[in-house]
Amino acid sequence: MSSEFWDGRRVFVTGATGIVGSWLVKELLEKGANVIALIRDADPQSELYRSGDINKISVVNGSLEDFSTLKRAINEQEIETVFHLGAQTIVGAAYRDPFHTFEVNIRGTYNLLEACRLHPDLVKRVVVASSDKAYGDSEILPYTEDMPPLGKHPYDVSKSCTDLIAQSYYHTYKLPVAITRCGNIYGGGDLNWSRIVPGTIRAFLTGNRPIIRSDGTYVRDYIYVKDVVQAYMCLAECLDDVNVQGEAFNFSMESPLTVLELVKSIQKLMGCLDVELDIRNQVRAEIHSQYLAAEKARNLLLWKPKFSLETGLGEAIAWYKEFLTQN
Repeated sequence: MSSEFWDGRRVFVTGATGIVGSWLVKELLEKGANVIALIRDADPQSELYRSGDINKISVVNGSLEDFSTLKRAINEQEIETVFHLGAQTIVGAAYRDPFHTFEVNIRGTYNLLEACRLHPDLVKRVVVASSDKAYGDSEILPYTEDMPPLGKHPYDVSKSCTDLIAQSYYHTYKLPVAITRCGNIYGGGDLNWSRIVPGTIRAFLTGNRPIIRSDGTYVRDYIYVKDVVQAYMCLAECLDDVNVQGEAFNFSMESPLTVLELVKSIQKLMGCLDVELDIRNQVRAEIHSQYLAAEKARNLLLWKPKFSLETGLGEAIAWYKEFLTQN
């Protein structure tokens, strides 16, 4: 990844207060980019605010559902590169309120892409963050990019639609867009305690039993947030290549784990192997097994992850220790 590439470039980030968005903004700033973020709600606990990076960027206040705000931002801020990370990302929340999830994830995506389409003189590359959930349930694993998006449940469908909309803007209008698909992203800054990594770490740090919502046999990819940031920026740098435009790319460690295997890894790193788990087996609208092949990203983008599971979890544990001590 090139430092010179980002120096002075005007970059628009949606979802900048989320786990990936916060670390992406940090890396873009370090590489010399001029970052403009769309922010709906201020979140003082977000890593974007806690790190002070919020004071180093320009902020557009508004939501993805507001087309006029997006169009104004792209035009007035003279945006060249877009990272679309903003979304409702919680599977359970999508199950409880599918309407809001569809509004944010589907309407928000076509609003942003349409705003980009209207300014081809400005926008030269768009990275749309999707998910392995876009593939839906499949008997054939790992997922590869030639498999169609076939989500069935609300969150999965919202990501399937995101992918199809992004590809339609490429095939119809030649918008220079590409799609990222990752599994479960973990790392410091994720304060959704219902997720397995932050919830488990917090439980151990506070002397409680970690809650396992499933039966523990569900299989997922887990990838560290800093590897995801590098993947997104690498993809953006490659978007001048016509072989990359309009394409989807899986990013994965290619080492799937059951929930119990992941929790055991955290237990070992934290010296909590004697703590009993609270296994509830109560999940709804969740796919049992999902994991990705990343051969396409390795070959076309020359990308590969830098952090092992142990290293990534170690950094995450250290972040949560500091965070919970301060709060």
